[in-house]
This record gives sequence, structure tokens and C-alpha cells, in this order.
Amino acid sequence: MKLLEEKWGVSAAAPVAAVAAMPAAGAAAAAEPVEEKTEFDVVLKDAGPKKIEVIKVIRQLTNLGLVEAKTMAETAGAKVLSAVGKDAAKDAKEKLEAAGAVVEVV
Repeated sequence: MKLLEEKWGVSAAAPVAAVAAMPAAGAAAAAEPVEEKTEFDVVLKDAGPKKIEVIKVIRQLTNLGLVEAKTMAETAGAKVLSAVGKDAAKDAKEKLEAAGAVVEVV
């Protein structure tokens, strides 16, 4: 084996070193910074016990009519706001939760 290593200029340890380096490369790729999400959806999970208050808040946030806002309040998983900024999503969530709704920002 030593004769082959000297004659051809190769090392028997090279494949082991390459395999050992592969997990390190994978860890480095995983450590790359993840882009921060800039657009959020405000999803209504449940209108809660104060449906009328929730409908009022939905109308304020979306400028929908009474019938459309009522339908949205009664539909589980309805998107109240779509592709809004972080601050707008947080503000909408706070207002809807204050009215008694269960809200999720995705």
C-alpha cells in the first residue's frame, strides 16, 4: 500500500477525510441566515362569544360591508388581511383579540 501511495501520489486516508468534511459542510449550509418574513396573513380561527364586536373590527380593518364581514366572522380560517406588514398584522391581531376573536398570524 505504501508503494502505491508513493508511486501514484495518492493517500488511502483521503476518502475518509472527504466523508468527515461532508457533515461540516452541511452544518455550515444550515447556519446561513434565514430571511425574515415580511408579509403576513391575519387568519380568523374563531369569532368567539362577541361576534358583533368582531364583525365591527373586521369592517374597520377591511372596509367590507356588513354581510361580507358577518360571513367572514362565521367562517373559520377566513383571511381577514392578506400580505400585510408585520406591524399591521400585529395591530389587527390585537384589535380582533380584544373583541374576543381567536386569531393567528401566518
